[in-house]
Amino acid sequence: MGRGKLATPGVRVRTAQSIEIDFYYRGVRCRERLKLAPNTANRRYASRLKSEIESRIARGKFNYAEFFPDSPRAQTLSRRAGDAITVREVLRLYIDTAEHSLQRSTWLDYKRSVDSQLTPAFGDLNLSELTRAKLREWASGLDVTPKRLANILLPLRAVLKDAAADEIIDRNVLHGWKPEIKAKLRDESAIDPFTPDEIRLICAACDGQVRNLVQFGFWTGVRTSELFALRWSDVDWRHASVRVQRARVRGETKTTKTAAGVRDVKLLPPALEALKAQRTHTELVGGEIFHDARTNAPWSGDQALRLGPWRRALRTAGVRYRYPYQMRHTYASMMLSAGENPAWIARQMGHADWGMIRRTYARWMPDVEPNAGEKASSWWAKNTAQNLSKPVTKSDQSDAQTGPKVTKIRSQRNCKLLIYNDILAERAGFEPALGINLNTLSRRAT
Repeated sequence: MGRGKLATPGVRVRTAQSIEIDFYYRGVRCRERLKLAPNTANRRYASRLKSEIESRIARGKFNYAEFFPDSPRAQTLSRRAGDAITVREVLRLYIDTAEHSLQRSTWLDYKRSVDSQLTPAFGDLNLSELTRAKLREWASGLDVTPKRLANILLPLRAVLKDAAADEIIDRNVLHGWKPEIKAKLRDESAIDPFTPDEIRLICAACDGQVRNLVQFGFWTGVRTSELFALRWSDVDWRHASVRVQRARVRGETKTTKTAAGVRDVKLLPPALEALKAQRTHTELVGGEIFHDARTNAPWSGDQALRLGPWRRALRTAGVRYRYPYQMRHTYASMMLSAGENPAWIARQMGHADWGMIRRTYARWMPDVEPNAGEKASSWWAKNTAQNLSKPVTKSDQSDAQTGPKVTKIRSQRNCKLLIYNDILAERAGFEPALGINLNTLSRRAT
């Protein structure tokens, strides 16, 4: 069929393989071609499409990019620029521009998330087509931990935040929201500390500089990236401490993970012993404290340690494999289980909030303190024996019915009250685990 008008005004055959639709939008005459052979069925389809377009225009619901995504007018006549910009385009632009503003290791992680996860899943969508329902459906099919999912979404959060601020999209669908997924029962980053016996076996299976590094890691709790970046100039021998102020990831030295990460770490005797043993290896050279003996150079990152000496040491020791980062978790668990001040542990490890320490680590390694609970048991046994010969009074009967009088905090006026409870408990003669003043109760019982 040649060129000519069809029955519906504004619908015309342009070529042997296309039909043109002619309409007005925002005062502009628009001509768009449909790549359809002009047979009867396709001409009817074009007529219905034009009617739908005009109906939506009349109702203020027309989205140019939805009907003609490849048209040059899609960007200029769309209600929002996000109707015509794809997720792939904004993510690529973000990665290209962020290369010089982000830490190299962070940028590489973001690029990996964009290339392997976000672009394949959402790249062909227009920015305004991205919805929470689509994100939720995608997340439900991933075999990752909630933490890993949050990290994957970081580049997308950044571009959506900027797009909403620049009015490219009506709203940021990730603002104040995250797709929920079921946590995996076990993953590589799960907290799985070593026991004291395992620590001894691992250290015994290491020698030379590797032993010094591992022993120091177990007894300082520094992050592995911080461990590799420590320098001899950071050591304060007089006060038995080391200043943590940088990290080393994939061969690049950068600042610590957080502002609270810059700190002075007290060196406990095992850590100090390891540091003194390391002096003969690298102190005269200066620079980084711990070197890879195979290269006589500072460690570039945890992969070289993890895939080499660390894996061999655990195999030799007969200890179940865990990542080197578990040295940090082990330190926190040991210190907390031994009764050390949670606030002090948080400062040692570079955390701004001590609450995370208690919530995360308190349940681990009960065998570090095998006598836990015996103070209260001994008090009970002692005073029960003393009270067997005492006559029962009405006051005693009343106490037995109502229980001990405990002063309760009736309002959460200040979360610091909880901090003071643990910090000052032992000084005041309290047993922190029970919240009971054993000395006072003992005097009352006698």
